[in-house]
Amino acid sequence: MSGEAEPAGAGARSTGPVHTVLSVICGVMLLAMMFVTLLDVVGRYFLNSPLQGATELTAMLLVATIFVGLPAVCLDEDNVTVDLLVDYMPAWIHPLRIRAIRLLSGVVLAVVAWRLAVHGQALASYGETTVSLHLPVAPFAWLAAGGTLAASLITFWHGLARRPF
Repeated sequence: MSGEAEPAGAGARSTGPVHTVLSVICGVMLLAMMFVTLLDVVGRYFLNSPLQGATELTAMLLVATIFVGLPAVCLDEDNVTVDLLVDYMPAWIHPLRIRAIRLLSGVVLAVVAWRLAVHGQALASYGETTVSLHLPVAPFAWLAAGGTLAASLITFWHGLARRPF
């Protein structure tokens, strides 16, 4: 490793309206998770009446937070990177490597989005719901598919951009 943190988009934080909206939505969902946990703990230990479905609500909010936040991470290019071999490569290959990794990552994200959409359709076809609150599960799978597809398109866009980094 080079010893320095070197995210692909270092210093190029996105401050556009899409990034801002995604960040605010994620922040609201994190606050909602904290509020659900607070109500559950207070109810459980002080009132001997835990919040029914707190685990399900937290799980669904967590899924939504992750997959709404994924496109924002890709906009900033703040993905986790491991550069074990970079120090041993010639400098001229760096732009090609970055472009190839972005395009390959876009393909992988597109495949994951496709499989999530197929899984969501299967969940919808047999009416899968959560156990306690009977919330339909398919919309969360579709949200995950949509967030992953958006991340894929953003990653492709970065891979096709003129400037490789």
